[in-house]
Amino acid sequence: MSAPYRRESPTRAPVSDDPKDEEFARTYAAGYEEGVRSALREVLGHTSRGHTTAELRMLVESRLARLPEETELKRRSMLAPPRQPAWASLLRPPVGARPWLVPIGAPPPLRLQVTVGGSVLVREERPRRGVELLREAATRFPRVVLLSLHPPDLPDLSPGRRILIPLTAGSDGTPPPNPGELGGRLREPTEAEGGALVYLDAFEFLATEHGLETTLRFVQWLGTQVGSTGSALLASVDPRSLEVRDQSRLERAFQSVE
Repeated sequence: MSAPYRRESPTRAPVSDDPKDEEFARTYAAGYEEGVRSALREVLGHTSRGHTTAELRMLVESRLARLPEETELKRRSMLAPPRQPAWASLLRPPVGARPWLVPIGAPPPLRLQVTVGGSVLVREERPRRGVELLREAATRFPRVVLLSLHPPDLPDLSPGRRILIPLTAGSDGTPPPNPGELGGRLREPTEAEGGALVYLDAFEFLATEHGLETTLRFVQWLGTQVGSTGSALLASVDPRSLEVRDQSRLERAFQSVE
C-alpha cells in the first residue's frame, strides 16, 4: 500500500492569522484585479459590437473621465455603509403619503420665472415645462428668438415679434450654421432696445453636430450676452443625454436650474 501524499512546502497560515498589513494588501489586490477585469470586459464588449477605432477611443476617454467620480462614490460607500432599518419600521402596515404642507408663518415656495438678464435651465425629457415658462414670459419681451428644431406655438405673440433661427441645412443647399454664426445672428435681437427672450431646446442636436465642448462654450457665451443686454435665456435639456460631469458644467452656465 502506497503512503499518502505529503505536502513538502509549509502549510499556509489561516487567513485569520494574517497580519494587518497582509490583510490590507490582499484586499487592495483583489479590488485592483476586479477593476482591471471589469475594464477589459467593457472594452471587449465595445469591440464585439463593431465600433471603429475612433469610437473606441471616445468611449474609453469618456470612461476614464468618469473614473474619479466613481472611485470617490465607492470610497464613501465603504466608509459609511448603509444603515440597517429597524424591524419595527418593516413590520408597520403601509400608509399613504402625507401631503406636504407649508409651516405656519413660512413664506410660500418661490415660483420659477424668467426674468430680465437671467438664464433658466429646465431639465426634462421633453420640452413641456420649458414651453410653459416660454409662453408665460414671451409677452414681457419685445421679441422672442427660437433655437429649436420643433419651435413651439406662441398664440399670444404677433408674428413680427417671433424670430426663428434655422439650425439645419437650407433647402438651397446652404450648410447649417455653426455656434459662431448663431452667436452673430443673436447679437442684433438681443442688443436691440428691450432685449429678447432666447429659447433653446436643441442643445443635444447642436452638441451632436458641432461637438459638446463647442456647444458648451456657445451656451456660456449666450448666458453672458443676455445678462449684459437686458435679455433672457430659457433652455430645455434632456438630462439623460449628458454624463453627470457634463450636466454639472452646463448647469453652471445658468442662474436658475429646475
